[in-house]
Amino acid sequence: MNFKKLSLAVAGAFALSIGSVAVQAAGGGKVNFEGSVIDAPCSLSAKSVDQTIRLGQVSNKALANNGVSETETFNIELLQCDIATLKKVRVTFGGDIDTTDPTLLAVLGKVSGAGIELTKGNQVVKLYEPLSAQTLMAGDNTLTFGVRLKGTAAKDESVTTGKFTATTNFQLAYE
Repeated sequence: MNFKKLSLAVAGAFALSIGSVAVQAAGGGKVNFEGSVIDAPCSLSAKSVDQTIRLGQVSNKALANNGVSETETFNIELLQCDIATLKKVRVTFGGDIDTTDPTLLAVLGKVSGAGIELTKGNQVVKLYEPLSAQTLMAGDNTLTFGVRLKGTAAKDESVTTGKFTATTNFQLAYE
């Protein structure tokens, strides 16, 4: 019984000492969460929804005479695919089309005489045309694509230098 009283006394003293410790708030903020629920056999990875691919600093000399930059890759990650009924996916890319070469995405900014070319393996992707259907596996799937800068300036003209941006959107169609 004395042991119980001693335990209670120690616990009470501990509680009082915690209550007397000063706590100072050092800042705060908020965290927003967003997403959507879709009717599809696969979930689309959050990092696939909004990507930025850096093409680096490409020499205008490399783009002369319809030259191309090095190809960078990007992925569309499909997660937790259930292939019980829909077993394939087609991807369609779109965006602002280059006025000189309609197979390319237009670049915005100070650059002229170049556009963005998308690839799937060795195949150039045609904008607004669905790619061949790709068979899905149950579980996670990664669709890999390439992107490069391609010169469009006439033979006797040079590519204008400067910074640029370009955007493509993609649409998935399951079958």
